[in-house]
Amino acid sequence: MAASGFSDLREKLKSMTPHRDDYGNKYRASNGSGKGRKRKYRESDDDEYEHSDDSSDLREQEARRVRSSVVQLSIFTPEECARIEEMIDEVVAKAEAGLYREHTVDRAPLRNKYFFGEGYTYGAQLEKRGPGQERLYRKGEVDEIPSWVHELVINRLVSNGVIPEGFVNSAVINDYQPGGCIVSHVDPLHIFARPIVSVSFFSDSALCFGCRFQFKPIRVSEPVFVLPVRRGSVTVLSGYAADDITHCIRPQDIKERRAVIILRKTKPDAPRLDSDSPLSSSPALRSAPLKAKRSHRKADPDAAHRPRVLEMDKEENRHPSLSRHRHHSASSENYRRRDEDLDKHQESSGRKVKMRRH
Repeated sequence: MAASGFSDLREKLKSMTPHRDDYGNKYRASNGSGKGRKRKYRESDDDEYEHSDDSSDLREQEARRVRSSVVQLSIFTPEECARIEEMIDEVVAKAEAGLYREHTVDRAPLRNKYFFGEGYTYGAQLEKRGPGQERLYRKGEVDEIPSWVHELVINRLVSNGVIPEGFVNSAVINDYQPGGCIVSHVDPLHIFARPIVSVSFFSDSALCFGCRFQFKPIRVSEPVFVLPVRRGSVTVLSGYAADDITHCIRPQDIKERRAVIILRKTKPDAPRLDSDSPLSSSPALRSAPLKAKRSHRKADPDAAHRPRVLEMDKEENRHPSLSRHRHHSASSENYRRRDEDLDKHQESSGRKVKMRRH
């Protein structure tokens, strides 16, 4: 357990924000039951205002647009889920044994991501951050889609008319531990065609739309719409839900281990790390290709699902007394050297110099 006293992000969030855990209350923005009621909503650290009736109406409209562009299906039986979950465990074991290519495995606090077919850079991995800066890895830098994903998942979706045959060329497995999360985002429009298809395993969870994440301490705003996601359910995002509003997984919605297989198709003109920008018209105007940041630390395969200290908690987990001791020791050493230099200067100049210590 971290020095701050929290075992995962859910406990920390609960202590920071009074979010409700029952899904029924969360639908207040989408079913109209909260109409006429003012709710406080924090836009930033220094900006708090109340939602009026007009604002609630806008959020209800937005929730309806999200709901109309989401399709959920129950296709996989509990027995099929159990078989697929066994295969996901095999993926985890292979990753821990170092059997995958460099960019197939992407580790984050309480969430591991496994790219197959196509992988891409995002977030802090890029020298230049922001929407539209994501790039596909070079061909062959991630492993091919496993045969079991085709046989057990993709073929079932094709036979049920969810996606056409040959649509999927990118499969990503996100494996969450309790309290894990993924911040609000839109799947890169310049990389992936629509729809975005995902299948959930191991446990029930929720997909939230229109949240804002803030850190130090971590806070998540009230979502515009909350979509319960059951084990074995298929979720299809298109239109407004895929393109015009962010979606996320909140820490408090991952109460048990949960995995999701995300199936997508990359666009033919999606930029790669080693490809020139499609907007560049001549070699003279082409900018240097974006490169992913590399960590010089060796990966620890045994740490795949070990609880890790989050960046936002590092300040809280430092030992203040030890830090002060080191600072004091360093300051004392600096003052000693300055005093020696001062003594030498006084001996050479014959003048007394009064030194002020801060």
